Amino acid sequence: MKALHGIRILDLTHMLSGPYAGMMLADMGADTIKVEPPKTGEGTRKLLATDPANSVDGMGAYFLTLNRNKKSITLNLKSERGLALFYELVAHSDVVLSNFSAGVVKKLKIDYDVLSAINPRIITCCITGFGETGPDKDRVAFDMVAQAMGGGMSITGLPNSTPVRSGIPIGDLGGGMMAVIGVLAALVARQQTGRGQHVDISMLDAQISLLNYMATMYFLSGEVPQPLGNAHFVHVPYNSFPVQDGYIIVAVITDEFWANLMQLLQLPELDTEENRTQPGRWRNQDLINQRLSEVFMTNTQSYWIERLTEVRVPCAPVYTMAQAVANPQVLARQMIVEVTHPNGTPVKMTGNPIKLSDTYEDTYSSPPLLGQHTDCVLQELLHKSEAEIAQLRAEGVI
Repeated sequence: MKALHGIRILDLTHMLSGPYAGMMLADMGADTIKVEPPKTGEGTRKLLATDPANSVDGMGAYFLTLNRNKKSITLNLKSERGLALFYELVAHSDVVLSNFSAGVVKKLKIDYDVLSAINPRIITCCITGFGETGPDKDRVAFDMVAQAMGGGMSITGLPNSTPVRSGIPIGDLGGGMMAVIGVLAALVARQQTGRGQHVDISMLDAQISLLNYMATMYFLSGEVPQPLGNAHFVHVPYNSFPVQDGYIIVAVITDEFWANLMQLLQLPELDTEENRTQPGRWRNQDLINQRLSEVFMTNTQSYWIERLTEVRVPCAPVYTMAQAVANPQVLARQMIVEVTHPNGTPVKMTGNPIKLSDTYEDTYSSPPLLGQHTDCVLQELLHKSEAEIAQLRAEGVI
């Protein structure tokens, strides 16, 4: 049994932040019903759908990944009958998850105030760019907007260079992760109070939260941090270094690690009394980084990782995507899984990072075809007859 078995989620999300949150909850066992507009479906269905290298049978990589373990029903929420059906579904559900622009759920009459009158135990969660309060609440935001305004871009990249966004869409994914945490917290609180509540998630809030101790350092010192590339503002050496067939990183965060490094490399010009403590290494960081770059370039990635590991110097190869997903440690943790397309084609993708000792099953169902589960959900959950469903379909409600 999975941890969220018995929890039902109505997933109204689109694009990345919301679907990612829904995917995480579905992976943990929530019965996740994706509610999509009839005919067109959720916008992510179209992303890469016609790219032969990144799609299977008209389903692109975005939708394949983000909507595994979900069901799909089509429902026109802008019609009176469609809205009434949605309210019926809310009465049988635990969570309504969305990431529409600010104010849309209120316009659609599916906000917490409305839904909690139908089901006092309902939990609603909205992911927006800036949250539902504050002067920017109505601004449009996507991943890069959150990254830019969240401060992270200003400290990413090489010194004196153009700001660089994270290669991973952390603005979207960060909002999705915070939504999962918020929903789980609300479910726990409901066990104590018997009531649902609204979870207001801002992608910008998530980025500010991830600044963490670096923001505290700014408040204490008044110094605005600048991009350092792969270097660190305290530890030396803490950087990436070229080798004959790629790059490695070395992260010396204690004097003991430095001593181990010097024992391995035998570099008298660096193994000085001054460099045996962090303040000295910080003063001499340019010389240290230059000399280590020269030494590491004399051999291969595997050679240096083996030698550095033997003397317990924190290090790692800088993997390409291909190398990262083939790493035996990653494979041993079932972080690469196969999910079957509805046509039977297996597709590899990343797995579930949350490993529970008891309520955990590493299983994945196909991402749904548009409206694949409409009939069974309406029959089994709302007890609609075949004639009623046929009429709803004829009216364009589903």
